[in-house]
Amino acid sequence: MTKKKKEDTSPKPVKNSFEVIAENRKAHFDYFIQDRYEAGLCLHGHEVKSIRERRVNLKDSFVRVMRNEAFLINCHISPYSKIQGYVDSEPTRMRKLLLNRSEINKLMGQSARKGYAIIPLRLYFKKGHVKVEIALGQGKKQYDKRAAIKQRIHTREAAVAVKKATRS
Repeated sequence: MTKKKKEDTSPKPVKNSFEVIAENRKAHFDYFIQDRYEAGLCLHGHEVKSIRERRVNLKDSFVRVMRNEAFLINCHISPYSKIQGYVDSEPTRMRKLLLNRSEINKLMGQSARKGYAIIPLRLYFKKGHVKVEIALGQGKKQYDKRAAIKQRIHTREAAVAVKKATRS
């Protein structure tokens, strides 16, 4: 007679899972998103701790390529709350993005066109490292934004009508 093995009931970690820290919700409203890239971020230790506390804001931030390096500009990371002593930290300093040379060259060429920008979409932890998802976006005109609002309203009204119809 063989012994039965105990079944492992603990939850299995999901492969390539990540925890989203911050999102740039306005990006999808202001831009037509085309190409997406994942980039690492050069940070100080106290900035990582602050990001774990979710004290980060991607609103109004953008990516600029200078001297064949990509930088995240205007991303606000608040100082760590439990820090002791003086730490020289500027909340909106330029932070270097870790990308491959081919990705940087591709972004340089595409963002040089008129109306295109490189914008961060979200900030997240992946396997213990802070990553930022950046995208090439084409700026929307005012009439495109109005059309998106109208579409959202029509979709919402249709969903409410369907819900009312199924109730009765």
